[in-house]
Amino acid sequence: MNMHEHALLDLQNVTVMRGQKVVLANFSLRIRGDEHVAILGPNGCGKSTLIKTITRECYPVAQEGSSMTILGQERWDVFELRSLLGIVSNDLMSMCTGNACGRDVVLSGFFSSTRIFPHHTVDPRHRALADAALGQLQIAHLAERPVAEMSSGEARRVLIARALVHKPQALLFDEPSNSLDVFARQSLRETMSSLAKGGIGIMLVTHDLSDLIPEIERVLLMSNGRIVAEGPKDQMLQPERPSMVKPRKRLCGFLTERTHPSISQLSLRF
Repeated sequence: MNMHEHALLDLQNVTVMRGQKVVLANFSLRIRGDEHVAILGPNGCGKSTLIKTITRECYPVAQEGSSMTILGQERWDVFELRSLLGIVSNDLMSMCTGNACGRDVVLSGFFSSTRIFPHHTVDPRHRALADAALGQLQIAHLAERPVAEMSSGEARRVLIARALVHKPQALLFDEPSNSLDVFARQSLRETMSSLAKGGIGIMLVTHDLSDLIPEIERVLLMSNGRIVAEGPKDQMLQPERPSMVKPRKRLCGFLTERTHPSISQLSLRF
């Protein structure tokens, strides 16, 4: 399958519930396989549920006029999907702790786990691909180091290598800079830029504007379980105009100054 023949992601009028609460309401989103997209929104707006819907941890409510396809298919073997769409999420990061070494974390990507367990069979091809992914990110020196002894930035790059081990067609980053210091954030942005330039589709979901890399082409804004605005990055993010009289239309109406120190200097074009 050529991902450019189909949308990477196509959700139309999708409703997703968590318990008794509607989190995504008549949600529509289409992302091409060859574009780099950022979805911005504050905590609690539904970003995590969107990610879990994409990764098939949550399922939309069955209703007339609703549809969801990934790479043109409505039904997926989850393990096959994970080989085409690499995930770098905080949930995975929280599970990749302990004495597992860097290579084992990367190898675990073949088994949809977070480390190598006794029932897993690792063959030479797996090891070669894992070492290649570590080398691609210039972290071969972390192959034998336990995750518990890595910095948060090093551990995040190992997690990216885990996502790359299948040579996926696209990567989904969930709040990638959380818990990273300023130097690790810069390294992460350089890594994401390099991957984007290399032809891998980037879907970035974040509340932090500093996560946006130059290669991001389109920005979408989420609020209360919906996409409330979208457009080219340069049109969506622009200096605040003193004459603006509708503060609810400012980006800082959705993302606070606490989220990003320069957020008050930006506004959102509708």
